[in-house]
Amino acid sequence: MRSGGGLRSRFLSCLELRIGAATNMERGTEGRTASVLFAGFRALGLFSKDIPHVVRFSALKRRFYVTTCVGKSFHTYDVQKLSLVAVSNSVPQDISCMAADGKLVFAAYGNVFSAFARNKEVVHTFKGHKAEIQLLQPFGDHIISVDTDSVLIIWHIYSEEEYLQLTFDKSVFKISAILHPSTYLNKILLGSEQGSLQLWNVKSNKLLYTFPGWKVGVTALQQAPAVDIVAVGLISGQIIIHNIKFDETLMKFRQDWGPITSISFRTDGHPVMAAGSPCGHIGLWDLEDKKLINQMRNVHSTAIAGLTFLHREPLLVTNGADNAVRIWIFDGPAGEGRLLRFRMGHSAPLTNIRYYGQNGQQILSASQDGTLQSFSTVHEKFNKSLGHGLINKKRVKRKGLQNTMSVRLPPITKFAAEAARESDWDGIIACHQGKLSCSTWNYQRSTIGSYFLKPKELKTDDITATVMDITSCGNFAVIGLSSGTVDVYNMQSGIHRGSFGKDRAHKGSVRGVAVDGLNQLTITTGSEGLLKFWNFKSKGLIHSVSLDSSPNMMLLHRDSGILGLALDDFSISVLDIETRKIVRRFSGHQGQINDMTFSPDGRWLISAAMDCSIRTWDLPSGCLIDCFLLDSAPLNVTMSPTGDFLATSHVDHLGIYLWSNISLYSVVSLRPLPTDYVPSVVMLPGTCQTQDVEVSEENTEPSDEMLEYSSPEQLSEQLVTLSLLPESRWKNLLNLDVIKKKNKPKEPPKVPKSAPFFIPTVPGLVPRYATPEQNNDPQQSKVVNLGILAQKSEFCLKLEEGLLNNKYETALNLLKELGPSGIETELRNLSPDGGGSIEVMQSFLKMIGLMLEGKRDFELAQAYLALFLKLHLKMLPSEPVILEEMTKLLSQVEENWIHLQSLFNQSMCVLNYIKSALL
Repeated sequence: MRSGGGLRSRFLSCLELRIGAATNMERGTEGRTASVLFAGFRALGLFSKDIPHVVRFSALKRRFYVTTCVGKSFHTYDVQKLSLVAVSNSVPQDISCMAADGKLVFAAYGNVFSAFARNKEVVHTFKGHKAEIQLLQPFGDHIISVDTDSVLIIWHIYSEEEYLQLTFDKSVFKISAILHPSTYLNKILLGSEQGSLQLWNVKSNKLLYTFPGWKVGVTALQQAPAVDIVAVGLISGQIIIHNIKFDETLMKFRQDWGPITSISFRTDGHPVMAAGSPCGHIGLWDLEDKKLINQMRNVHSTAIAGLTFLHREPLLVTNGADNAVRIWIFDGPAGEGRLLRFRMGHSAPLTNIRYYGQNGQQILSASQDGTLQSFSTVHEKFNKSLGHGLINKKRVKRKGLQNTMSVRLPPITKFAAEAARESDWDGIIACHQGKLSCSTWNYQRSTIGSYFLKPKELKTDDITATVMDITSCGNFAVIGLSSGTVDVYNMQSGIHRGSFGKDRAHKGSVRGVAVDGLNQLTITTGSEGLLKFWNFKSKGLIHSVSLDSSPNMMLLHRDSGILGLALDDFSISVLDIETRKIVRRFSGHQGQINDMTFSPDGRWLISAAMDCSIRTWDLPSGCLIDCFLLDSAPLNVTMSPTGDFLATSHVDHLGIYLWSNISLYSVVSLRPLPTDYVPSVVMLPGTCQTQDVEVSEENTEPSDEMLEYSSPEQLSEQLVTLSLLPESRWKNLLNLDVIKKKNKPKEPPKVPKSAPFFIPTVPGLVPRYATPEQNNDPQQSKVVNLGILAQKSEFCLKLEEGLLNNKYETALNLLKELGPSGIETELRNLSPDGGGSIEVMQSFLKMIGLMLEGKRDFELAQAYLALFLKLHLKMLPSEPVILEEMTKLLSQVEENWIHLQSLFNQSMCVLNYIKSALL
């Protein structure tokens, strides 16, 4: 065991968090509007709500598509494989009803509805209702909408103009169903909650006929395969097959499961009608024999929202509020339906979620519906359900029980999973609400496991399993009970391997258990406020720590040995399991802490509480670095082993919500938040990955904490600053003559003997080659005129200006842009023989003196001065003005070098001492 502060040594290399002063913190958090660490990505496990689905047929692809609502957006599935085809863009509110024609899908939200093209994009929006829209009915090039105030409006789809508006008295005729009868041109049939029906001609705006009804509210209207025949569903559970041409009732059916929610007819040659109920059952009636032929019970665990027989196919599509879409095929001899395909999530709020495995692609989730399911973050086709927990799985298989409700286990409250030995035996253990025994589950076989782990000597009903953990090797499970007992079981055989403590481990209920990565240490905590460390093998107590408050939950990061404890006083304590001391304390939550998770590197601790906030704490600095609020309290939070996503579940929500880690793909400056920081509310992500939300100009402006830091040219006047130029610009200035000799060509270039590619010609009608002109002028001199070359360069002119105004920045910048040969040429031309003057040379030395005095571009000043002395050393002693300037420069150079040499000597002394001393 290592000595010393484990947390300090472990995180010393990670202390990169920039902690500013209080003024910097306030300035850095002013522009923060939401979380800087996490952005909403998408929701998993959502497939259907209580809105009836819509079935469409694509004539181009000759396929059926079913569209289901999932809140603020809708999903479109291919019926052939029930694969997800498209996810629509989100709308501002939850969708209240849907409809579709051959090209568009219509979705109503609030008092507005929109038309979607290509199952995704909004192309038309219709505004005009004052109440919430409850019914939509496509009508050729028009769309009919009805709101809760019984106001009916007919719109032209493409112009978005209102064609007709009808207002009904809610006390006399409140519209509850709408239908366009087949072959009835320009006519619609309206059903009411009062029981009467009305047939309207919407082109002439006339009421054609009023059907007195059956004194019971109408819930559903459906066109039968025969013309003039309509099925009417009533609140009483009756189904009336009515001829609207002669106002005659042909037949009546009744079901005992409550109001009719939906009706559909088979069109593949079998005269069968199906009707849905609020109990999740479906009744099938033979229209020829006028009798009930079959009952499909428990099709959904909630009310049947919608059911549709596909045209000329023995397939029935159903959906319900239990978050499931199912396709049934009628291929049996008795006409019963068999489940063919389905997409389902949890039908009740989640109780626990955790990432499974190390690839970060599967999330295990338990729900109040009693199921354990796995959702893939990659694609829905990898989702799978591990099913319901059964008390006696062998008995159910042997007797073939249809109704397994009586033998199902209560909902799973907590579970632990380890994938190390998943191919050998069960790798998941779960405790159930109010149960003493813990069930095991097998992920690969997707079923409940072989054992129920519980002590044999305990048979009381008051004791329940509260917490559990599986060792990293996957061989052992540690289970804590409400009586204070902590037991160890073998996962392969299910045998009890001992208990911690003589009688029991804690006096109160066990609130947390954890085993370290090497199976040497077991940590337990109880409601009495004690944290205990046990030897895993001998089961003996090693150490005990008294906590400030009763613990609520416990979480161990095995790789770093950091233990997080959420207490009942809404605070969090962090311990190092090697030193067994509290190293961090966090406070700030205003409600019970529901769950915690560590980042994969152990740097962050993320907590979720009933105050609807998710907070991220930085362990090395001990500061709160991120916080955001949600409109629903988070119950569970877990971070991917790869660190790319944070997954959360919330109160009264059926889905798992993914939040992407912004720090992986963007520059994030994490500044500590002040104690009075007020977070803003962030909306939960939808099922669409890319949310089409217009970014306001306020959000596009970069905040203080996202601005890039630009380093000044010189941090301090006392520091020696080097230039940013590469070494090739200044390091070889003194060796240019050697380099030129090495690079000198061995032979002079030879003129090629071949003719040029383009031979010059004389302009004219007849092409003739041009001969080179011979210069026979004897007066022309062959001596080169040096007057042209004696012009002063721009660098020389800037040095002359520097003598007057003492500013040499421009001249220095010109010299920096030149290469080594150009620098040598400029410095050589400073002498009077090269076209310069004594004043220019004096100005150059003054420029070097200013560079040394300001301690900037230190290596350039040394290199330029050395080259200057090498080129003009013979003439410098004969000029008293230059000698005086060089004397001043000498004192500056010696002063700088003495200071640097003392620092170098001090550093070398420390380095030699560290290398040679016996520490």
